[in-house]
Amino acid sequence: MSCYKHLSDKAIEQLKLDNDARIEKIRSDRWIGYPKAKSVLTKLDDLMSYPRIERMPNMLIVGDTNNGKTLLTKRFLKQYPAKDNPEGDGIFAPVLLVQAPPVPDEGRFYNAILELLFAPYRPSERVDKKQFQVIKLLRYIGTKILVIDEIHHILAGNLNRQRAFLNVIKYLGNELQISIVGVGTKDAFRALQSDPQLSNRFEPVLLPRWEFNQDFLRLLVSFERMLPLNKASNLHAKSLAMRLFSMSEGYIGELSRILNDAAVYAVKNNIEEITPVVLDKIEWISPSQRKRQLDGAI
Repeated sequence: MSCYKHLSDKAIEQLKLDNDARIEKIRSDRWIGYPKAKSVLTKLDDLMSYPRIERMPNMLIVGDTNNGKTLLTKRFLKQYPAKDNPEGDGIFAPVLLVQAPPVPDEGRFYNAILELLFAPYRPSERVDKKQFQVIKLLRYIGTKILVIDEIHHILAGNLNRQRAFLNVIKYLGNELQISIVGVGTKDAFRALQSDPQLSNRFEPVLLPRWEFNQDFLRLLVSFERMLPLNKASNLHAKSLAMRLFSMSEGYIGELSRILNDAAVYAVKNNIEEITPVVLDKIEWISPSQRKRQLDGAI
């Protein structure tokens, strides 16, 4: 009988690696399909199967920073990767993920899409020409969903710039008959509410902070199964689970970093499990403490 009941088959295989390679695996991105994430992916799948109509449905994925939004959208992109187009010389890319520019600038947004597609362009080119090129390319590669990450950047500009950028989003959706998926903080919801036509088209989907409940304990079990440590840490045991919840403050991204740092420490020091002592050693600073430190330094 295996003595590694706490690990997945993949993590058991990783135990055979030397410490440096094992640490690299620990620090790599990992996907955990918790219920809310699966629900959002199901909604995204529904958008993929939607027929092209005049008024395409859109989605706005909203959550706090470091709460799993970007990793979720990358997971969706991985499910629908770009591939060679058998009917043409280019590729077929049903899903395109682009990051919104740091300020709402139409030209920079088109630049980001063109660079993503390795399309030749001149940054100084007129915006209308870039727009024409982007529409032509997205139509050619068969894009059905355009995911715009960090869409709350819209608010970094004045009202005129915000309206202009929102019009770009609206135009692309209408012209190409594609679904737009915005990803961002709660400010993104506020930004889209400023345009009545867009606010009615975007279904908001919230990724809330975790609560200390059975779902959180199951999440800890899932994390432990993926961390290649020789000994069982029993992360879901109440006292350790409460400690981890307090340290992460309910953010899955924070929890992932805590567990990664602790697992790396456990490997380097031949401890092979995550214990309260190990958590002390990584000298973690919680998100609220970081904010207080930053506020005090300004």
